Amino acid sequence: ASDAAQTSSTAEMSFGKDLRLFISSEVLGIGYLNVGVSMNCVCMFIDHAGKMLFPQLTWMRMVGRLAFPLFAYGIAVGAAMTRHPRQYIARVAALALVSQPLYAGALGHTNEAMYAVPFAQHPLRALCTFYMESWEKPSILFALLLGLLLLLCLREKQYIPALLIYVLCARFSAELDYGVSGIGLMVIFYLFLEHPALCFAASTAYMLVWSADGHGYPLFGMEFGMRIFATPAVMLASLPIRRKTRTPKWLSYGFYPAHLLALLALEKFF
Repeated sequence: ASDAAQTSSTAEMSFGKDLRLFISSEVLGIGYLNVGVSMNCVCMFIDHAGKMLFPQLTWMRMVGRLAFPLFAYGIAVGAAMTRHPRQYIARVAALALVSQPLYAGALGHTNEAMYAVPFAQHPLRALCTFYMESWEKPSILFALLLGLLLLLCLREKQYIPALLIYVLCARFSAELDYGVSGIGLMVIFYLFLEHPALCFAASTAYMLVWSADGHGYPLFGMEFGMRIFATPAVMLASLPIRRKTRTPKWLSYGFYPAHLLALLALEKFF
């Protein structure tokens, strides 16, 4: 019995090692994730700049649609590769906690309850109220955190907790940025991570179906929403991009709150 358990454990370790080698060399190439992170940041900045500063420029919002699939793919790869799941979860959670009030204030997701307490009279209480009420509409980081937790459960073969997380996401889909459909895209990327061609086909089909719930952009005799412009991003799941670039970790995690602060400052001049 102990020999069988040891063999099973060795097989799992070998699989994990093979998966990391496969992702880091054959599929992603050197520095793929760093290139992906850079593209995420650029697309997200263009999207948010379009919403905050140039709402009349629709093309900026179209470019911004590319960001979420890249984030979703990054979470899938991170869940498969990380050797320190708890630290990874803690980093994403901390980023979500820090960025939430900036997200709500910068992107217009405020509500009356956030300003219910006068700052001049009760500054500390006003700040706490502003922060707590800002969670009425969580940022994309909260959805990415839930997706990460679900994928790590799948990785550890904890299927019941994974199912419970998915059901929770479905229950509160309207409050999540990109809804439960965004969580589904992360799952597809994760399940087909070792099979780039299948990943491309499955994620493309998923994006087309997901985009069909909108209107305004005809294609193939059908009406799609603006999300259709996110479909090209799934091509990155099967392109062996090779770059020797390295993105500092602090930049990867710090860009989200930093770009919101920068846009808030720029908004004052427009």
